[in-house]
Amino acid sequence: MINIRNYQKIASQVRRDILRMVTGASSGHPGGSMSSADIMTVLYFKEMNVTPENWRRDGKGHDMFFLSIGHVSPLFYSVLARRGFFPISELETFRAYGSRLQGHPSIEAALPGVHQASGSLGQGLSVAVGAALAKRLSGDKSRVFALIGDGETQEGQIWEAASTAAHLKVDNLIAMTDWNFQQIDGTTDQVQTLGDLSSKWECFGWKAVVADGHSYLGILEAFERANFYLGKGSPVMILFRTIMGKGVDFMEDTCEWHGKSLSPEQCEMALAQLKETLGDY
Repeated sequence: MINIRNYQKIASQVRRDILRMVTGASSGHPGGSMSSADIMTVLYFKEMNVTPENWRRDGKGHDMFFLSIGHVSPLFYSVLARRGFFPISELETFRAYGSRLQGHPSIEAALPGVHQASGSLGQGLSVAVGAALAKRLSGDKSRVFALIGDGETQEGQIWEAASTAAHLKVDNLIAMTDWNFQQIDGTTDQVQTLGDLSSKWECFGWKAVVADGHSYLGILEAFERANFYLGKGSPVMILFRTIMGKGVDFMEDTCEWHGKSLSPEQCEMALAQLKETLGDY
């Protein structure tokens, strides 16, 4: 039986972590972190075959994840900590000098769970394609996942990677897009219209799945459909429709909180809308 309530509890705590981390550091990117929280919760607590005990930097023998939108690192760190990859108390060091939890994921300090540094938008999908190819060449049957942003989809390198993956039939790769229609300077329609992303990915030779990124049943069904397509000659893109800043009313559906920290007073207002379910750090 699927325990939707458990995922809701974890995601609520993850969103609290994000707010407290960004506020404590007086910098960071809460908006996109909040919009992807439900997706990443299901990914790490249900879908991916990886544990803190079997995780390896080279990814051998387990599923791998690459965060292409590196600025949503608060989300990544919270999920990794709540999953047991490193102590939850370490979240309070976010963006501090000498911390393993830098503004963008880094491999310099060998943080468990992080395969590759990220932050330069457009590059993560290319890395994921390479990792998936390496698994195929070595006979490793595990999968590769990657999360990109919809604004990031305006990068040419994304489409170079997409074309390469389809040409080489990289069919052990599931990429995901946080499709929240917002980026740092405004809506994606204002900055550079994305059009019908589903048709675009299909035209590039991928299997495209569109799902509600805040419905746990929708997220689970999307992964089920993606897994059905694996091994059949095409990579898969799940387009998750989400809301920037999801969970806090004054942060939702606006680019204002893309890369802006909250004041202590705003943070308290936001936390009041999210239940503490697993204990704050």
